Amino acid sequence: MLPPYWVRRVFLIPLMLAVSLFAVVTSPVTLLLAAVAGLVIPGQGSRPVRVTVLVIGYLAAEGVALFALAGLWVAAGFGRRVREPKHERRHYVCVQTMLRWIFWMVNHVLHVRVRVEGPVPEAYRDRPLIVFSRHAGPGDSFLLVHALMDWYDREPRIVLKDTLQWDPAIDIVLNRLPTRFIRSGAPGRATVDEAGRPDAETQIGELARRLDHNDALVLFPEGGNFTARRRARAIARLRRRGLMAEAAKAEAMRHVLPPRPGGVLSVLENAPEADVVWVAHTGTDHLLTVADVWGALPTNLDVRMRWWQVPAGSVPEGRDERIAWLFEWWREIDDWITVNRVAEGQREVA
Repeated sequence: MLPPYWVRRVFLIPLMLAVSLFAVVTSPVTLLLAAVAGLVIPGQGSRPVRVTVLVIGYLAAEGVALFALAGLWVAAGFGRRVREPKHERRHYVCVQTMLRWIFWMVNHVLHVRVRVEGPVPEAYRDRPLIVFSRHAGPGDSFLLVHALMDWYDREPRIVLKDTLQWDPAIDIVLNRLPTRFIRSGAPGRATVDEAGRPDAETQIGELARRLDHNDALVLFPEGGNFTARRRARAIARLRRRGLMAEAAKAEAMRHVLPPRPGGVLSVLENAPEADVVWVAHTGTDHLLTVADVWGALPTNLDVRMRWWQVPAGSVPEGRDERIAWLFEWWREIDDWITVNRVAEGQREVA
């Protein structure tokens, strides 16, 4: 359960700053101990050092981001003008810088290679975008947002689970930007939830309104990371609701969860002028738990991404037609993953 706003500000921020400072100050000793552990414990090799570098690097970035966000809050009249375009842009630059650091660090520590197929960045120029992406493996949302900001020069509007607000930097910066944190398990049909907030679909629709030429609304229609257990539960849920045709389509897709139409329909209704971009990716599918990540180290990860662009004028009209269109594209994404998925036994080990 997410703690209240005041608890996150009064307790979590100072705690994160203290942890970040401690991690940086003690990093020489921690790295030395990690190196010794890799030499002494059989079969560990460079794993302890690599993981330690990633943890220290992330905590350092978190601490720097919190100080930068404090400065941006002061510069915005102690938060009074934080929604003005100039100050909003500064917050996007803060996010972009942090993601660049994380991407650089992961690239150099884990040797991740990202290959992108699809339209070149110029194809998206001066067009508002709606981005629907699959959700699988650790960090895919970070990679997608980094790609949109760094490679496609976009200001993303993101739909996220509210539990990500446990991270103080994410909590602060994304609550100052056009973002919607959706409560996990929130009902999709109620007018308001128990806290008096609009339902998830309404919030997502509000976020999609008035997209400008360099905006990109990001939504993960599956609602969570893919696992075989979640796939089975999602198919069973469709059957309980009497959606037999959708359940049959979901069963035919092996590598994705059945998409949830509610948020997608709300976005399409509220941003009819935006092109739709579908994103598939593979390469981290086998990394579902911390144990999976630990067991895969050290490794060279080959991450592949495929982008498809559909002009706004080609989006079908009508609820049923759009749901069928969504499932057709999700089948296309599943087919692409089937062809391009790197089997676990084919991974390169450093």
